[in-house]
Amino acid sequence: MAAAPGTEMKRTLTMTGLTINAMALIAPGAFLWTTFQAQVVQQNGGATTAFDMVPGLLFVLVLAFLTAFSYAELSNIYPEAGAGSSYYFAEAAFLQREEAIHYKFARLAKFIVGWVSHLYYWIYPGIMVAFTATLLVYILGLFGIALNQPLEIGAAVVFSALVGLIAYRGISGSTMTAVVINAIQLTALVGFAVLAIAFRLTHPDAGYVHASIADVVLPHNMTNVLFQGTIAILLLVGFESVTALGGEAINPKRDVRRAVLLSLAIQGAVAYVIEYVAANFVVNTSVTATDATGHTVSGYAAAAASGAPIGDIVRFIGDKMLGGTGFALVIILAGTVLIALIGTTLACLNTGVRITYVMGRDKEVPGILGMLHFRHATPHYGVIALAIVSAVLGGYAVLSADNLLQITLASNTGTFLVYGMTNAIVLFAFGGVHKRNILKHVIIPVAGLVANVGMLVGVVFMSVSSGGSTQTDTLIALAIVGAWIVVGAAWLVFNSAATKTSLFVKPPVISPER
Repeated sequence: MAAAPGTEMKRTLTMTGLTINAMALIAPGAFLWTTFQAQVVQQNGGATTAFDMVPGLLFVLVLAFLTAFSYAELSNIYPEAGAGSSYYFAEAAFLQREEAIHYKFARLAKFIVGWVSHLYYWIYPGIMVAFTATLLVYILGLFGIALNQPLEIGAAVVFSALVGLIAYRGISGSTMTAVVINAIQLTALVGFAVLAIAFRLTHPDAGYVHASIADVVLPHNMTNVLFQGTIAILLLVGFESVTALGGEAINPKRDVRRAVLLSLAIQGAVAYVIEYVAANFVVNTSVTATDATGHTVSGYAAAAASGAPIGDIVRFIGDKMLGGTGFALVIILAGTVLIALIGTTLACLNTGVRITYVMGRDKEVPGILGMLHFRHATPHYGVIALAIVSAVLGGYAVLSADNLLQITLASNTGTFLVYGMTNAIVLFAFGGVHKRNILKHVIIPVAGLVANVGMLVGVVFMSVSSGGSTQTDTLIALAIVGAWIVVGAAWLVFNSAATKTSLFVKPPVISPER
């Protein structure tokens, strides 16, 4: 049922609520588990780039802060953006320029940003659904329970429906869920880091791959740092989700800007750094695995050969240092990761439908997506649609690693494009009526724009040049992106004709002064 006339989103979120929702989307407790193997598998010249995993993370953390600062500056001058985020920022930046040529392209700018945003916001939840279904299979496998592919797909569908139900009922319930989930995952994070460091200090003869903490943190090869950065940047997305919750913020001008930077600082600069330093600090040759050729390997090679290297490390620590409790520790940690993925998926659904809602309200997408529920004041039709899309994508992704890589690369492409465009928007916004600061409004956004475009080119180049199935998957992902852009162009022309709306905004007529 649609919202009654005049119904608006409920303003219930304080700065804490905004920050908590963004932190749930970043979810470091989940992504160390799900991405560590991919980071180890990545090679340069036939050798792993894993020795520069932490330097790569630190490098892209700086780049992420550049983009986060741009989002913060835009939310500060456009507190009325509500749920529009970059979609609204793009239009406002063009409309406030004095030059007629900029004013003319305001609608095109906002549509392009909003449409491309869907590559990120509407595919990313499906990836989280796939991760969750895969982790559930792993946990059940520890108890000897095997799920076939139809059951994996069923698990993805059921999970998507349950998370969609929570998002349907409103952001307040989602925030309380996020509070609990963040508390659990941060507690698990501290516990894992303490165990890893304590084991290293009390078992000096395990054959560690890094000589010291300094060896973990300092770069070994700058090319490898960049290569690791192409994966590490994917761990830090989500801070911008705060700006899509502006319509539910009690004081958006004051709190949204702070929450953008605070969420990235807590989850990225603190949680992720601690987690990755501890994990790499404890990797050793005593943890072994069997590779595809049947040989026993250790160290980073064992992590590459394992489906859950962090689980293997925790199990090893529990068995060797805590009286054979490894299995129990793995179950506990895997459970916290599962909980974190629930929070991440929920945050994805909440964020993804907000921009769609504003576009629907503007009739830039079907108007039904711009309706609010009469009681919960949520964009419920959008939530339903996104939950269905997430179930389909998640079910497709669990069928094979290639399928998962295809939708991941498509989503990542959308992420880099939206982040890059948002940095560019700052240049327009502060080149108009707003006071410009050279550092904050020129140097930082230019650096952020170049960094995002550069990282996108790096991801595509590395994937295509690797050949084999990775090359094929990358080309499929690029085809998905291209098809979405073509569909968007066709929809824009058709919708403009149907609504008799011009593609170009006419500049206001300014009467000459008398």
